[in-house]
Amino acid sequence: MLKKSVVIANRHQTSISLEEEFYVELQQIAKEQQLSINELITRIDSERQKNNLSSAIRIYILNYLKQNRA
Repeated sequence: MLKKSVVIANRHQTSISLEEEFYVELQQIAKEQQLSINELITRIDSERQKNNLSSAIRIYILNYLKQNRA
């Protein structure tokens, strides 16, 4: 099931839709990096290429897990 959330990215409100499993991982990553969800999403938003924000978040989570939880 998709979880829809309104977040602040680069000082702008935007909505994201993530599966619950991805949202839980996003929260865990933010906690590990001592960032708020909004701060982490702002970082992801500023580094993304052409993907929409929700897709960029999923890709970030996948890459993070591959690199940090092997």
